[in-house]
Amino acid sequence: MTTTFEPDKLQGALTDIHDAGMPGVFAEVRNHDQIWCGAAGVADLATGRGVTADMRHRVGSITKTFTAAAVLQLVDDGEIDLDTAIGHYLPDLVPGERGNAITVRMLINHTSGLAEYLPYAYPSLAAFPNLAKTTPASLDDNRFTRFQATDLIAMGVAAPATGRPGIPPGVYSNTNYLLLCQLLESITGTSAEKLITRNVIERAGLRDTELPLGLTVNGPHSLHYESWFGMIDPPRDYSVYNMSWVGPAASLISTVTDLNRFFALLLAGEIISPSALEQMQRTVPVISFEGKTIDYGLGLHKTTIPGRGIHWGHDGSVWGGGAISLTSGDGTRQLSAAVNLQRWNPLDPTGKPHPHPIDHALATFTHLALGG
Repeated sequence: MTTTFEPDKLQGALTDIHDAGMPGVFAEVRNHDQIWCGAAGVADLATGRGVTADMRHRVGSITKTFTAAAVLQLVDDGEIDLDTAIGHYLPDLVPGERGNAITVRMLINHTSGLAEYLPYAYPSLAAFPNLAKTTPASLDDNRFTRFQATDLIAMGVAAPATGRPGIPPGVYSNTNYLLLCQLLESITGTSAEKLITRNVIERAGLRDTELPLGLTVNGPHSLHYESWFGMIDPPRDYSVYNMSWVGPAASLISTVTDLNRFFALLLAGEIISPSALEQMQRTVPVISFEGKTIDYGLGLHKTTIPGRGIHWGHDGSVWGGGAISLTSGDGTRQLSAAVNLQRWNPLDPTGKPHPHPIDHALATFTHLALGG
């Protein structure tokens, strides 16, 4: 594996992402004790204000790794058992036979069979993933809507099951992680936001990471531009948003530096115990929102980079914002990157996302950053 950085090549590859159509992109790459930070493009299309590598950003479902870590800390403490039915802990939210069949482990690795609630909370996205029949109107309609987590969970529980509990492949669903947040609160008497902040974010020393209660991203940040597969033209800023529609399943605000620090500590066994980390790294096949099969553990993706081996981490997307964080299996190489445009792919005549130059540029930078 490459042991030194080539800053010009890294910056060039990052600039290529911007040139391919991404308004702004920024990243931090670590190799042993070496650190490289870079940025390319703009944070605000109207003013031309540039992005910088220290910006705070909504990182979407990377939040799930933080939530999973908080649950596993309680597993370490003997307060939660991974293979106990969720109906034992939350009988009112997942009642009856399903509650007795779905375990805590199945929620964390998305093999519960519980459906995604998003199409029900955002009615105009009800055809998702049949994108040709979907409109983005709900994004504006619900910009300031305050959702109740239990209402969202009820939508997911009432929806047709996506599979039998515990039988892979699982199907990715935010319903699972909102239930985990309710579990954390039920066990500790503390809100999931406060518990994750105290036991994970503060324990890891993450100074620029938070689970927001307000509508805005505090501190220096980029606007978050949503295209919704070309249906929002030009892309619209959704950086001001009520994130109660996902809560501690995907609402985290962080920086690329904090993400690298968090995953380094997590994978070194300093956030949860080594035995809990071993459980976290047991993967099953899970079908993502995009229809891809991913190797998913307990809040962790396992990704194999050609020529670079196994990497652990997570990615995430919210309206207009995206991020990814990957750490090599030996912990020596890390990449965290953030982008300020989402769903940039146009749809082909069948309604499927068409490849875009941004995709290739992102893949090229990722491979280079991880030592390719």
